[in-house]
Amino acid sequence: MTRLATNEPTWDLEFEENGRLTAPAARDFLDQVIAEGVDDLFLFSHGWGTSKDSARTLYNTMFPMIRDAATGTAGIGRIGFAGIYWPSLWFPPTQATPPPADAATQAENGAVVDLNAGTAALSGTDIAKSLQPGFADPTQQQTVTEIGRLIDQGENAAGSNEPDAHKEERLRQIHQLLTSLVPPPPDGEFEDSGESALLLTTDPKTAYQAAAEAFGSAPPGSATQGIGDWFSHALNGAKDAMRVLSYTIMKARAGDIGRSGLGPLLESLHSRSSSVRVHLIGHSFGARLVSFALSGISSAARSPVASLLLLQGAFSHWSFAHKKDNPFGSAGALHAFADRVHGPLVATFSVFDWAVGVWYPKASFLAQEDAQAKTAGRWGGMGSDGYQAVNPSQDLVMPANGTMNVQFTPGTFYRINAANVINHVQGEPFSGAHSDIRKIPVAALAAEVAAAHA
Repeated sequence: MTRLATNEPTWDLEFEENGRLTAPAARDFLDQVIAEGVDDLFLFSHGWGTSKDSARTLYNTMFPMIRDAATGTAGIGRIGFAGIYWPSLWFPPTQATPPPADAATQAENGAVVDLNAGTAALSGTDIAKSLQPGFADPTQQQTVTEIGRLIDQGENAAGSNEPDAHKEERLRQIHQLLTSLVPPPPDGEFEDSGESALLLTTDPKTAYQAAAEAFGSAPPGSATQGIGDWFSHALNGAKDAMRVLSYTIMKARAGDIGRSGLGPLLESLHSRSSSVRVHLIGHSFGARLVSFALSGISSAARSPVASLLLLQGAFSHWSFAHKKDNPFGSAGALHAFADRVHGPLVATFSVFDWAVGVWYPKASFLAQEDAQAKTAGRWGGMGSDGYQAVNPSQDLVMPANGTMNVQFTPGTFYRINAANVINHVQGEPFSGAHSDIRKIPVAALAAEVAAAHA
């Protein structure tokens, strides 16, 4: 445990990819929270591609701002903070083509847009070196390295007269290794598994060309019309498939850590002291982590969660959906667990978040194998338009100064258009404003949401 300069206690909660809390010991954490007399514990999870140092910088920036916004606010008592550290993967930065101002939602209908993720400029080795530290298993680390080597080897042979049969065998080897890293399919979480059309395809030659087309490194129609050098296109698609794999692994890990690690820890906290209120905040895939923690709490009566704030969430906007309006024909994976939150459930979205609004859905459109793929927003993310098919719900707009002046109601889902605040895209051609959350208005929102508990 450490302290802010203003003396509020803070904890670093470190989880392994399987959800096990490695530091501090769970009992020590719970004892300290209670001994400190914490009434309101703000618990924040970082998102994708975040090193421990980067996560700490995020928390060191946000915690004091939330503290300033929350101090003296009616409904909030003695404050504490906990930052979650989990093994997310880092894909190398790419010089993507930024979308036009009005194109951030075009990916939702599966249309081909004139965008390029810039993946082709990377070597297989570049990608492998970046992803490898995210795997604890040495065998998996070696698999990632081998995929990168095979991609580079294939590119060296792309201009040769090597027979197509040999080229297809190279792709088969790459795909076999990549598929071995794919996490088990989620149980009932259909809305989070659209990318399986690519990762589990039986036709990597076609699927990888479709991936290259979707991410912009091959011309439209190349996957079906044989335009240009199909093998080069497919190799670029293999690089994009590694990007999609990193998405998939991070989504799976976030859900596992939330469900099997954080959720039970929070239930234990409530059993020790029912007076502690927990305010869950998650960014990107961290939003999925804190959301799936709700499914790890056995009942509403055993939950200490007083509010949920998802900042540019990188997971399905149907996750809390009721069955009636869900295009997947069933209730969302978290629909039955919304009652674990005794206050408001809030999600921000921004048209300037290209990571979630543009590229995230493309991971599910790649192979064009989903007969219902053109259903509007079928594969969309929270950060693109917030909760979908939920009741009761309300749409709000965050003003540039961040003062919402809203009386948040417990049990209500709020979709907050944060484009006036989460909008800085300079230097981020791929993700845009996805991580533009270290701002006073965002901290003020966290305090307002926390104060509205039941």
